Amino acid sequence: MDISKLKIFCSLANTLHFGRAASACHVSASTLSRNIKQLEDDLGVNLFERDNRSVALTHEGQSYLNFAREVLQQWETYQESLLAQADQLHGQLSIYCSVTASYSFLYTILTEFRVRHPGIAIKLHTGDPAQSIERVQAGYEDIAIAAQPDKLPAGISFKSIAHSPLVFICAKQQQEWDNTSWDQIPIIIPEEGLARERLDSWFSEHKIKPNIYAEVKGNEAIVSMVSLGFGVGVLPKIVVDNSPLAEQVEAFIKQPDLGPYSMGICVMEKRLKSPILSAFWGQLQN
Repeated sequence: MDISKLKIFCSLANTLHFGRAASACHVSASTLSRNIKQLEDDLGVNLFERDNRSVALTHEGQSYLNFAREVLQQWETYQESLLAQADQLHGQLSIYCSVTASYSFLYTILTEFRVRHPGIAIKLHTGDPAQSIERVQAGYEDIAIAAQPDKLPAGISFKSIAHSPLVFICAKQQQEWDNTSWDQIPIIIPEEGLARERLDSWFSEHKIKPNIYAEVKGNEAIVSMVSLGFGVGVLPKIVVDNSPLAEQVEAFIKQPDLGPYSMGICVMEKRLKSPILSAFWGQLQN
């Protein structure tokens, strides 16, 4: 098993772009292409459909990607275990979270960990929190800061780190929808995630057909649109409190109860065999 080829394959499968994958793997585009061709020849199948404009995984490629990720994770765990036996931890910890979570929680979480394990490099990706658990399940990240779903997916471990209610906000001094029915109020909501699921359930329970002005990816963007007066938004209060636009918005007079909202760290249970992940997980307070 050629680990370097697996890494090259996974990089191309993640980016679907030969140039970016080659750069990420620190090889030339021709070297990357040659390695993929050798891998396909060894397996006897096409892993990618490619032309001059696009690259896409085949069905066999998707199946092999699941296998390759599993092998690479086991390889990394084995390497880490060898270093752990020598009373040292070296390697990389990949973290995914929203922009808000990166400056609200990471400093506290990582300060002690970095002191204890200076040999571990932190790789941080930020994006839509609705995708956090999916990225951990897919093997893109080691851990993620996510909202705790009403039903935790199988194989996922979760530790809560903070609680924040879901709140409705509008632009400052713009409460013209105070006496307007919910089906007339323009709503700005997340495309997906726990807040969207809770809001959809609330509207369904009260037989309301919402007037959705916009569906937005990322909570920070909701604050921006609300501050401009486009409508009423719903998102975790912690995002509003930490937003640079906090002074431009305020709580909407109508505040339906959408239930508790818990933020925490999630990881695949099987990945806790990794000494690095085990050390990180053991440091977290329950």
